[in-house]
Amino acid sequence: MTRTWNDPYKDISFAMASGCATILVGKVETEIIASAMISHDGHRGAIYYFAVDPNHQQQRFGATLMEAAETWLKSKGVWKINLLVREDNLDAVGFYQAIGFEQNAVVSLGKKIA
Repeated sequence: MTRTWNDPYKDISFAMASGCATILVGKVETEIIASAMISHDGHRGAIYYFAVDPNHQQQRFGATLMEAAETWLKSKGVWKINLLVREDNLDAVGFYQAIGFEQNAVVSLGKKIA
């Protein structure tokens, strides 16, 4: 799920310090089986580090986690989620489409500044 150039600990610390983010964790008894980092910019929400343990996929944990993320964002007054998925991650694209996400005709640009 992570890329070598991304430090999830740094990303999580930065997001949580912002006051505009939360971490949702799904558990079965004491085992963490799903997680997501949710944030917003006051206008649109974003989901990062969304994952369900492969041993627990196809059991609606992902859909339930996304519903919780949407509930959290709605409680903050956010009305749209932007979601980035790598184009070769066809399983993830299929999952998101199955729960109501649509592909937007946009170009995602990025630039590292640090």
